[in-house]
Parts: sequence; C-alpha cells; structure tokens
Amino acid sequence: MSGFSWDPWQRSVLDFDGNICIRSGRQVGKSEVVSAKAAEFALLNDNSSILIIAASQRQSGLLFEKVRGYLEMLEEEGEGCLFAEPPTLTKFILANGSKIYCLPAGRTGHFIRGFTVDLLIADEAAYIPEVVWNAVIPMIAVSRETRSKGFIILLSTPFGKGGYYYNSFTDKDFKSFHVSSEKCSRIPQEFLRKERLRMSKAEYRQEYQGEFCDEWNQFFSSDLIKQRMSFIDWKLTDKVAGSRFYLGVDIARYGGDENAFVVVELVGSKLRCVKCFVTSRISTVDTVGRVLDIDNYYKFSKIFVDDAGVGGGVTDFLLEKLGRKVLGLNNASKRLQVQGEEKKRGILKEDLYSNCLMLLETGKLELISDRDLLRSLKSITYEYREGGNVKIFGDYSHLSEALVRACWCVKERGLDIYVY
Repeated sequence: MSGFSWDPWQRSVLDFDGNICIRSGRQVGKSEVVSAKAAEFALLNDNSSILIIAASQRQSGLLFEKVRGYLEMLEEEGEGCLFAEPPTLTKFILANGSKIYCLPAGRTGHFIRGFTVDLLIADEAAYIPEVVWNAVIPMIAVSRETRSKGFIILLSTPFGKGGYYYNSFTDKDFKSFHVSSEKCSRIPQEFLRKERLRMSKAEYRQEYQGEFCDEWNQFFSSDLIKQRMSFIDWKLTDKVAGSRFYLGVDIARYGGDENAFVVVELVGSKLRCVKCFVTSRISTVDTVGRVLDIDNYYKFSKIFVDDAGVGGGVTDFLLEKLGRKVLGLNNASKRLQVQGEEKKRGILKEDLYSNCLMLLETGKLELISDRDLLRSLKSITYEYREGGNVKIFGDYSHLSEALVRACWCVKERGLDIYVY
C-alpha cells in the first residue's frame, strides 16, 4: 500500500498467508500492519468474511477504524468506491461482497457465536478470557475445509504465561513474530529510559520488550489463574439449589482509592467466585449501605471484612446491622465464638493466601473471567524474611484481599476440602 514504509517484520506479516501470532511491546505498529492486512485480505478475496474481536468493544473498535481508514485511503487514491453501503460501527460491506465485522469477546462470548469466518483477528489476545476461545475456534473450521482459508491472526502485548495466546506463539501452526519496543526507531530511547526507571523490571519486560514473564516470586502463577477462570458470565438465576453465598470485603486504606467486593458461591465443598467489583473510596456510611444492598440480593451466610484501620468502623456498623454473620479478618487475628465467649486466635496473611492457593491448585475454586481480578492475583508476590517468615504483598492487591477473605468460608464451616 502506498504512503507507508513498513518495517521488515511488518512486510513479512503482509506477505504471509496463514495463522499469525504477534507478541510485541507497545507502539511498534502491530495494529497498523494487521489493519492493512485485513483490508488487503477483504479486497483480494471476494465474498470473504472477516471478524475482529477483542476483550472489549472499544479495543476491537480501534482496530476496526484503522481498517476503515485504509479502505478510505485507497478510495482517495483512485481505487473507486470500495464500500457497497455506508459503514456502521460494527460492520463494513464491500463492493466485492466481503464483510468485515467488529465485536467484543467481552464477558459473555455470546456476541461472537454463530459466525463463519475466513479470517479471525484477535486484538490484545492475551486479555481475552480463555473460555471465549471455545466459541471462537470453531468459526474458522468450515472456511478452512471449503475455501482453504480460515486463518487466525493474534496480536497482543503479553500478559503473563499460560493460556491460548501464550501457547499459540510456540504452536507450529502459527507464524510467530516477536517485536520489542526497543527495536522500533519511532520510539524515543529517552522515553524508554524513563519507563525503565518508573516500572518494575517485570512490568517493563512485558510492556515494552514484549516478553512472556511472571514475577519469579509470583504467588499465584498466571497459568493457574487462567486455567481456573472457567466461566465468563454469571447471574443469580444460575445459582445451584442448596448453595450458600459468602462475601469478602477489602476496605480502602487512608490514601487508597478503591473498596473491593468478591462474592463466592459454595456448592458442597467447591467454591465459585461469581462476582467481583470495586468502588471508589466513599464514606463509611456509604460503604456499609453498599454491603447491606449486596447482602439483600445474595443473602450471605457470612461476610468477611478486613477490619484493620478504617475497616474497623465499617465492621462495627455491619455488626450492628447484621450481627454475627459479619466477621473481621485483619491478617492478625480472627474472632471466634467459643462456648458463647468471644476469643481471638492468631491468623496470618499467609493463612488466607495459602488457603486460596490450595483451593485453586486442587480445582476446588473456579473463578469468573475478569481482567481486574486476573491483574490483582498476578500482582501478588512473596518473599522470605529473616526467621523464615513470609511476606505477601502486591501493588494491586485489593481484589485479591477480598477474594482470600471470601474463600475463608471453607475454614469457617470446617470443610475437609483438601481430601480428594
């Protein structure tokens, strides 16, 4: 295409027919070249069908608009009218009968079922929930058999190890490209130098060097998290008869900006994390009101609150409203009723996290596929201190803190969940 000077790797992408997996750092031009390839594919293959997906409508829409830009540029260069009808926000129909769709993979996966496509493009593929690929892959089967097409193009900045995108990069059925931002002449080296100082080594390697990396001391491995994120959507009508619901709450510290809430459903001896969300830091009264509203909806058996610091006030208010179903877990102590008398037993942060890790490793805990929850669990790291003590911490830990508290319900009920 005229007007563009492609890097050698971009030219290779344009020239290759088949499945492609691109992992790269930020701003190296992966969206530009894939957009050009999509436009070229649509024009060279009459009556073809192309689907562009991403985890969100916004992300897939950005790539979609770049495809439109290339097609409009070609019209201006004298290629004639390429569109059969005015483009919409989610569909182009070209004069040669080719169709280009733009849809979010999102949380439901339902939007992308039923399509048969000749070219599937997944932008920021590392962030698409794993269960979505079960709906996506069959789309290309008919085209591959009848038209010798059915190609897949995956492009993304990596997001930890494990999952379909990670595995595709080393799959012999894919042509793989690895492009570091440090090798892109369009990105100033001074900018990258400042980013290296601003970010952790793992963050920089992932975001700018395009490396698949977990922190060496990451408490929950990315692969384990993605394996357990086994469903996309959940509503109260999906509840299992006889199940119980529990809530974990992490209250924003002074200077913090988010409260975190995680709902788990206990079915027999197995847990499912069915809902997680955060709210902006608000007053204690508003936070209590939010918990009361959620409790009215789910009818929780127990509510576990981080009652350290500002969480103490929230816990006290909730105890007045809801009574003994509210328990404070503050990484230092756990309230128990022993023969009618309240006592305290030591409980450490590693107890909470080790319980959650064991549930995940034994398949006793399923997670809803949620990008923020994935990010939070990935952020949790650990280090051994003098005396053999373990410190567990993370820079985006609030959802994890709420989750590990909700999962403590199995301990409260005395379930022997690790025998299988």
